[in-house]
Amino acid sequence: MPPRINIPPVTRICLIVLLVQSVLSAAIRYRQWTANSEIVIPYLNLIPQLSLVYPWTFLTTTLVESNIFTLSIAGFTLYHGGRYLERAWSGRELAKFLLIVSLVPNALVFATTIFFFALTRNEGWTLMTIAGTIPIQISFLVAFSQLVPAHTVTLFRGILSLRVPRFPLLYIGLVTLLCLTPMLTAASFLLAIYGLTVSWTYLRFYKPVFPDLDASQPAHLRGDASETFAFAQFFPGPVRPLASSISDQVFNVLVAMRLCTPFSAADVSAARGDHHHHNFAQRGVPGSARAEAERRRALALKALDQRLHAATANAAARASNAPPPPAVVPPIPSATGPTVQSQPQAGAQKTMTVQGGGEMLGETSYNPDGDDHK
Repeated sequence: MPPRINIPPVTRICLIVLLVQSVLSAAIRYRQWTANSEIVIPYLNLIPQLSLVYPWTFLTTTLVESNIFTLSIAGFTLYHGGRYLERAWSGRELAKFLLIVSLVPNALVFATTIFFFALTRNEGWTLMTIAGTIPIQISFLVAFSQLVPAHTVTLFRGILSLRVPRFPLLYIGLVTLLCLTPMLTAASFLLAIYGLTVSWTYLRFYKPVFPDLDASQPAHLRGDASETFAFAQFFPGPVRPLASSISDQVFNVLVAMRLCTPFSAADVSAARGDHHHHNFAQRGVPGSARAEAERRRALALKALDQRLHAATANAAARASNAPPPPAVVPPIPSATGPTVQSQPQAGAQKTMTVQGGGEMLGETSYNPDGDDHK
């Protein structure tokens, strides 16, 4: 019996959509192929000049690959990365994450191509195809950088060892090199840049730490203020101070635009695993694994306390809205004080005896089958 492949539902749906749309795109391009023209599919891929009447392409274009090489990489990434994240988060959180890192980078690349067209009047910008799973791939690397920041990957039999937060920048470098070949376009480079920034911003400031809680959870249960997930951690040590300074300035602009909410001093202190106050601009200093574990333990305790308070409040509300217990009505005696007793007897017949005033008034027996007799 062959082994059963267990794929979580959201990952399975993404893989099926990727395969179906990529095969459909290849079939259409094969039927319309000519030697002197480039085939574009505006109702499946996002093309700035042609796809405005097909708004769904802002989402569907992410799960379309144009060749077998990129399709294989996309399938491998979705299968392994999607399974890991769906089990670490939940299917709902993974679906929300995929929706954000697909829709927002595509919209930003669309706006960027329109800007360059207005600047250069080069129509090639508006006819550029924006497609592929590049934003999903780099966002998975960013998510792994948050979940396992201290993990080291050994390549080429120990010749090269890299920590997980180094991979997003390495991926951007690889995409940049491939953009110099016919395999990828400038849109792919923009997708990688925007995919990195959008996914990090969502995980840093907006993603719920415990998504199964109610939507009104406090700010310290959203995002990740730990030092190990600072934006500067994606860069090598020599350029990390410069990257930290630039990221601080961008962050201040986003706060002024009310697109991000700054962490409080208590959040930053708890994320660093100590009780000393530090300057928020020093987010580039890496924290220890023990501090990270203590931070997550403290968040878990706070979430548990919130759950207990919510359960207590719900129980009190149900108790206040519960109907009163039914009143027990005592039997009403007759003038001579009779009572009525029903005494079940063994067998097929039952006897009802009416007593009153100390003497037998009458006795009636009946059969449950309906044949009453005296």
